[in-house]
Amino acid sequence: MTERTTRSGSKFVKQDGFEVFVPASLPPDPPVATDAQLVALLSKADVALGRLDGTIQTVPNPDLFVAMYVRREAVLSSQIEGTQSTLEDLLAIELEPSAPRLPSDVEEVVNYVHAMTYGLDRLATLPLSKRLIREIHAELLRSGRGADSRAGKFRNSQNWIGPENAPIQRATFVPPPVPQMHAALDDLERFLNDDHHLPALVHVGLAHAQFETIHPFLDGNGRVGRLLITFMLVHHGILHRPLLYLSHYLKQNRAEYYDRLTAVRRQGDWEGWLRFFLRGVAEVAGEATRTARSILSLREANHELIQDSVGVNGLRLLDLLFERPLVNVNLIKDQLGVAFATANSLVAQFATAGLLVEITGGKRGRIFSYEPYLSLWRDEPPARQQSEVACQ
Repeated sequence: MTERTTRSGSKFVKQDGFEVFVPASLPPDPPVATDAQLVALLSKADVALGRLDGTIQTVPNPDLFVAMYVRREAVLSSQIEGTQSTLEDLLAIELEPSAPRLPSDVEEVVNYVHAMTYGLDRLATLPLSKRLIREIHAELLRSGRGADSRAGKFRNSQNWIGPENAPIQRATFVPPPVPQMHAALDDLERFLNDDHHLPALVHVGLAHAQFETIHPFLDGNGRVGRLLITFMLVHHGILHRPLLYLSHYLKQNRAEYYDRLTAVRRQGDWEGWLRFFLRGVAEVAGEATRTARSILSLREANHELIQDSVGVNGLRLLDLLFERPLVNVNLIKDQLGVAFATANSLVAQFATAGLLVEITGGKRGRIFSYEPYLSLWRDEPPARQQSEVACQ
């Protein structure tokens, strides 16, 4: 077995025809070169995050905004891994857990929402740690595809990344063997809780790339790694609410994302990865700020549209729709504490005003969409495509 070493770790060439990569400890040595471009990107990202954090304070009941953002992130992060479920599918199963005709993989998106909310709650009592990572993984793979892949446990066998069903000899990347994986996880845990005086966003970016290189689970590494970005931002106090999710950026730039991680492993190009990461932070923070401002404008416009015609219950329904933009009459009846006939009348008035659209096309079991609001969150449906997968 021969060895080749880069700034980011060592690549061991095994006799049976494949290479295994063992990452070096963080922070990089030599240190990250903070040239003018990297400093400018870091400044831009910091400003964008500050603007987002300030804007969200002006949104009425910002927790509702966070809940929708978590749902959108769950959908996009899961789509990166090949799911086909949409935001509407997730909202539909929340409305009616036994709803028919939903994609079978929507359960994975539901699990992602659980993992996100669970991890954010645990941060109040548990530091960033291997234990927290394992617990998040257990929530993520609690059911559905991958549920038998040692949920909540680090892998005990070699895995690799490559074309589906390809042998390890055709892998594009082979993470560290199990003993070196555990050593690398110990190093990462120390790094998570000691920033070595690095700028917070640099610390987050380095940690995400290192986690993906260690690849400590048989399944779910990409989703856990993206969740870790959000948890670190909250842990550092960069955002008071978990509002920065990079899945949209990573989905749109998937090829470059993988290329940048590969360049770290092959050439030790941490700077190239960090430039890509910081551009994503600035872009996504700006998008979230624009969405928050659009929500404010929409709420004001819709409030004016209905306030003189539907009374107090109508205003209460409008507030409910910002939390649950997919509704039926029974949900409105229960949430507002009104009679079925009153709820039905409210739906009719909102539909006449163009705020609710019936989406089932039937006379029974009708579901209504708060279309002006959902359009702010909607992305193009996922395209089916071939991609590399984690293998064992």
